Amino acid sequence: MSGLDSRRFGAVLEGDGVLFQVWSAASRIELIVDGPVPSTHQLQLRPDGMRAVFVPRLGAGARYGYRIDGQGPFPDPASRFQPDGVHGWSEVLDPRFPWTDEDFSPRQWNEAVLYELHCGAFTSDGTFAAARDRLKHLQDLGVTAVELMPLADSPGRRNWGYDGVSLYAPNRNYGRPEDLRAFVDHAHRLGLAVYLDVVYNHFGPDGAYHRLFHSGFYSTRRKTPWGDSLNFDEDHSANTRAFFICNALHWLEEYHIDGFRLDATHAIQDSSTVHFLAEFAGALHRRAEELGRSVQVIAEDARNLNLILRPPQQGGYGVDAVWADDFHHQVRRALAGDSAGYYADYDGRTASIARTLRNGWFYEGQHSVHHDAPRGTPSGDLDRSRFVICIQNHDQIGNRARGERLHHQIPAHSHRAASALLLQAPETPLLFMGQEWAATAPFQFFTDHNEQLGPLVSEGRRREFAHFPEFSDESARAAIADPQAEETFLRSKLQWAELEQPAHEAILRWYRRLIALRRRIRGQSLQCTVGEQEGLITLEWRDKRQVYTAAVALLGGGSWRTENPPRTLLFTSEDAEFAPDPVTQPGVRADRCLHFERAGCAVFFDGKGED
Repeated sequence: MSGLDSRRFGAVLEGDGVLFQVWSAASRIELIVDGPVPSTHQLQLRPDGMRAVFVPRLGAGARYGYRIDGQGPFPDPASRFQPDGVHGWSEVLDPRFPWTDEDFSPRQWNEAVLYELHCGAFTSDGTFAAARDRLKHLQDLGVTAVELMPLADSPGRRNWGYDGVSLYAPNRNYGRPEDLRAFVDHAHRLGLAVYLDVVYNHFGPDGAYHRLFHSGFYSTRRKTPWGDSLNFDEDHSANTRAFFICNALHWLEEYHIDGFRLDATHAIQDSSTVHFLAEFAGALHRRAEELGRSVQVIAEDARNLNLILRPPQQGGYGVDAVWADDFHHQVRRALAGDSAGYYADYDGRTASIARTLRNGWFYEGQHSVHHDAPRGTPSGDLDRSRFVICIQNHDQIGNRARGERLHHQIPAHSHRAASALLLQAPETPLLFMGQEWAATAPFQFFTDHNEQLGPLVSEGRRREFAHFPEFSDESARAAIADPQAEETFLRSKLQWAELEQPAHEAILRWYRRLIALRRRIRGQSLQCTVGEQEGLITLEWRDKRQVYTAAVALLGGGSWRTENPPRTLLFTSEDAEFAPDPVTQPGVRADRCLHFERAGCAVFFDGKGED
């Protein structure tokens, strides 16, 4: 399916009018253009299964919908904007924008530091414009790319984004499409790439009219945990696949998006000769090359499958990077003691964490207790930068009953140590908004569904935790925040005033120092060796002339013995500028042993060039 046109679906401006295109198997489908004098237009069937009609003397701003076999009107499945919500009229858009980013080029992937944010909770206003005003903070922090949680429009006034139904329409709660374009353009002026989280494994439960247009959108054989599975390999799957690929091409072309994180790719079930992920990655890479740009395709996939990252000529899917959760799970087991659910597969030992960092993921085919089956494949020679790791993300915080962040549950010195391990690892680090200053706000699960669906979501959320010992009692489950309540959403918003408080300023300085060091190291293409001894992990970056060593103790009492003590101590997590409550700084003693009284990090340098 090469050469797909991103304008194949939806309403697009052409000449002095608008071309409307929709995939439908209805016996009769009519376009209804709203206005003082509504007009009706019959769509014609094309050989590719699409229905189309051109309406002259119509332009941007026109509102429209489709009447299907006498019912409706319904919004366009490929609507570019839903100003009145996912059940309202669709709006014709003019995609033109005064872009100023023609000279922008993302930093090399091996230098990437990703920053995940939810547009509604990132600022008090919760808009694209307000988020744009905070981009300078991210530039100063040193991150290279902003990863936006899903923007596809969804029902209600608030949502994580994974209930999206209008996949081509930016969520109206954050502003208009031109506001999103202005956000991306400003990010590019600051040197920041913008990635978008997209959901291609299911549609949300309210406002998904796709089945009314064509049942071929859905699988007849499969389900997902979130609803009916989509059709990637049955009858009519060609247009389903095209719908999603064109969706990403539309974000790439009309919004200058630089990369895509595909949600839960294990739920994209496809037995075709060419898997959808391979077709998707190939189409995006080809189009980006035609535009003289680059694009990153990132899969969220817990199966630890190397074929996702292997190139097509080796039988792989050609995806650029993958979220690798094993590191997060090992670190959380070590520092917070989690052992329920999938944490039963992790022991948090120093050797296990070091092994995960060497390989990109821990499970490479061993038996998983949680799954009661072997899990994973060897990572082999795959570049470790293609594994995206974290100590916080929206799932690992928000899928907890109370939405606690890791630093809410562990001491500040442990948070500094875990952050150092994350930011000096050979893998690509991902931060979750507010992590860099140890934000006090939780990130809880929030929705705004209708009167019928909302109570079911609230009940299901509490039932989800019934098997956890601390929530076995009904009264304990009743205390779990109601996702439908507005205060649950408001509680999840970042409080930017915290940046003026000394403890938050200190951890922010720590993050900036670590990221600056990471950028220096990656810019010199040094090679990393991961070692461990006596409760301590070392990350040694070297070439023939120089060596940077980050020694990290995740738990107290770690020691590092070395025959050749490093020459220069650059900084430690106990320096007063980073630690409001410092203890004795780690240092190399006469017995050539570096000892930590508590969790921490010390960074050394051997060679020429450092002050």
